Amino acid sequence: MKFFSKRYATPGTPPGTLRPPAVPRVERVTIRVMDYDPDHYEERELATVEECFPYRDTPTVTWINISGLHDVAVIQNLGEHFGLHPLALEDVLNVGQRPKLESYDDHLFIVLCMLRWQDGLSSEQVSLFLGRHYVITFQEVEGDVFDLVRERIRKGGTRIRRAGPDYLAYALIDRIVDELFPILEIYGERLEQLEDTLIEAPTREAREDIYRIKRDLLALRRSVWPERELINRLVRDDSQLVHPETTIYLRDCYDHTVQILDMIETYRELVAGLMDLYLSSLSNRLNEIMKMLTLIATIFIPLTFIAGIYGMNFNPQASPWNMPELNWYWGYPAVLLVMAVIAVVMLLYFRRRKWL
Repeated sequence: MKFFSKRYATPGTPPGTLRPPAVPRVERVTIRVMDYDPDHYEERELATVEECFPYRDTPTVTWINISGLHDVAVIQNLGEHFGLHPLALEDVLNVGQRPKLESYDDHLFIVLCMLRWQDGLSSEQVSLFLGRHYVITFQEVEGDVFDLVRERIRKGGTRIRRAGPDYLAYALIDRIVDELFPILEIYGERLEQLEDTLIEAPTREAREDIYRIKRDLLALRRSVWPERELINRLVRDDSQLVHPETTIYLRDCYDHTVQILDMIETYRELVAGLMDLYLSSLSNRLNEIMKMLTLIATIFIPLTFIAGIYGMNFNPQASPWNMPELNWYWGYPAVLLVMAVIAVVMLLYFRRRKWL
C-alpha cells in the first residue's frame, strides 16, 4: 500500500474548487442506478449523468453508484442538481481523506476507506451522500464489496427493500466493516506461520514479512479508528435522515468496529513479539554457531600444542634428552593415537556437561 502521496490542492485555491485526481485509476466513468421500494425494482447503467436527475424527487429509494473520478463535469453536474455541498464534492475528488462524517442541511456526507485483499492489501476511498430519498456513492475504480447488498436489493421481501435510504447507507457501511474480518483472518494465519518460521530458522524474508504486516496493520488501524467514531456519530447525532430503527443496526456495526480494533491491537502486539522473537532467535543461532566454533577451537588447542612440540626439531643424536621418541619405531602412530584420544575425551566431557 502507498502511505504517502500528494493529497492536497494547490495552496491558495478557493474552497470547493474541483480538481480531478492526479492519476486516474479507470479509463471511463461508469454510472449505475438501483431504484426500488417494496413492490418495485429497477437497475440500469446510465450513459450520461443527466439521466440521474429524475431520480432526485421520486418516492422510491435510489442508489446511484459512480465509478471513476477523473471526469469533473459529471460530479459537478450531479452535485448541482442534487444540491450537494461544494466542499463535500471537493473531498470526493481529493482521495485519501480520513474517514469522516459531515452534516449539511438536507444530506449527510460520509467518507469511508474500503480495504480489500487482492494478492495484498488494497485501499480505496468511498464517498457516500445520504439524502431523503437517495444514496449516492463515488468510487475510484470498478469493483467493490457491495455485491451482497445488491443481491439483497434484487430479492423481493427483504428488509432492505422495505427500509429507507438510511438503511441502505447502513448496509453499505456494514459491508465495508465486515470485509475486514476475513482480511484479519489472513493476517492471523500469516502471523502463526511466521512464528513457526522464526522458531525454526529466522530469515531475512521473515523479517521483511514482519515489517510488511506491521505497516498493513497500521493502515488498518488508521482506517478503522475514525470509522468507529463516524458510526458512533451516526448513532448519537439526532439526524432526521437516520431513523431510530436504523440506529439499532448502526450500534451493531459500531460493535463490529470495536471488535476489529481489538483484533488489530492484538495483532500489533503479536508483531512486536515476533520482532523480539526474530532478534532472539537470531542471537541464539549466532550463539550456537559461536559455541560450536569455540568447541572446535578448544579441541584443537591441545592437538596444536602437541604438534608444536614436535615441530621444534631438536636433534636426538646430539643429546639423549632431545626428543628420544623421534627414533621410536611406533612414535608417529603413538602421537596420532594420543591426539585422537584427547579429542574423544574432550568431546565426551563436553557432552556430559551438556555443552553439545
